[in-house]
Amino acid sequence: SLHDALPIYAKTLFTKVVQMRKAQKEYFKCRTQANLRICKALEAEIDREIERINSIIPPPKQPEQKNLFTD
Repeated sequence: SLHDALPIYAKTLFTKVVQMRKAQKEYFKCRTQANLRICKALEAEIDREIERINSIIPPPKQPEQKNLFTD
């Protein structure tokens, strides 16, 4: 089941995010087209993984914010 495998997904996602952040830092250090392509590819991969997980487990609901001026 997904619940049993979630730590694997979390570890995989974490590893991809670390790779993405490293690539982004490298891009901002040296703004080349090659670095930009790597960043975009990793970002797309992470976005797909987030969408996939959200389709299985809905994201938590955001708490309703109160209006500071009327509540």
